[in-house]
Amino acid sequence: MTPNAPSALLSAAMDAARRGWPVFPLRPGDKRPAGHAETRCPGTGRCAAGHRTPEQRATRDHAAITAAWSTTPYNVGIATGPAGLLVVDLDVPKHPDDTPPPEWAEQGVADGLDVFAVLCERAGQELPGETFTVRTCRGGLHYYFTAPAGKTLRSGAGTLGWKVDTRAWGGYVVAAGSTVGDRPYAIVHDAAPSPLPAWLCERLTHTPAPAPMPLATLSARMRNANAYAQAAVRGELEKIAAAGEGSRNRTVYFAAYALARLIKLGDLAEADVEAELMTAGQAKGLPAGECRTAIRSGLTRGGVTGASAA
Repeated sequence: MTPNAPSALLSAAMDAARRGWPVFPLRPGDKRPAGHAETRCPGTGRCAAGHRTPEQRATRDHAAITAAWSTTPYNVGIATGPAGLLVVDLDVPKHPDDTPPPEWAEQGVADGLDVFAVLCERAGQELPGETFTVRTCRGGLHYYFTAPAGKTLRSGAGTLGWKVDTRAWGGYVVAAGSTVGDRPYAIVHDAAPSPLPAWLCERLTHTPAPAPMPLATLSARMRNANAYAQAAVRGELEKIAAAGEGSRNRTVYFAAYALARLIKLGDLAEADVEAELMTAGQAKGLPAGECRTAIRSGLTRGGVTGASAA
């Protein structure tokens, strides 16, 4: 199949622009931006003042869009950052050897949609079936969300898990109506994008992870702890440091549960245990809220009823 006719792709570009999403040309039948790369920028014309990236060139101006797409069957790229979007990109395996890592395989997942479903379940949420959704050329899904005001979310690969990428500032998505490798991008649910769920925003908000606390500092803060208790803490911290992506939350929970017994015996201070587990969990990439919940649940199950991880 040849790329869509210019008229069809012009309509796709116009449709995205009418939704408020700036667009730019992609190579015909391809996902890559049209035009020159930064390494080959001539420094003339539109780049006279410096190389202009596709994100900077994206526009909603109907005249500019008409001029670009009237004669050339460019695919359509949507600059997600300027569009105020966060798109969750759920991919599928590319070949038979493209299998999930162990921490996800044990969950029985087969693709990015399965991984995202697990994440939603862990957050106590349903899949966001009511938001604007596009089926990709390879059978994956793009879930479109409006990005929260006051936060600059960046694009990332594998940000949330295996085969789950995000597209925001610094990235783009191929718009519905484009065709790659004989296969179209098609709208499967035409609705206004939903606001980015709070739990998902927290997972994507990157804050500098605190460095693991040196054992000398740990010992100083736990002067009253006996050698057995200190060894127990070190062991749990080592387990968290070694935890795979799909088991981090569970490992923090069981660490809190294991150490609760020593808190009840008076060998460890609850506040110190909470602080150490928060440090270790966040150093592994767990959002603060998720880390607190895991610690609180583990301590409560272990009989520390005053658990209130800060």
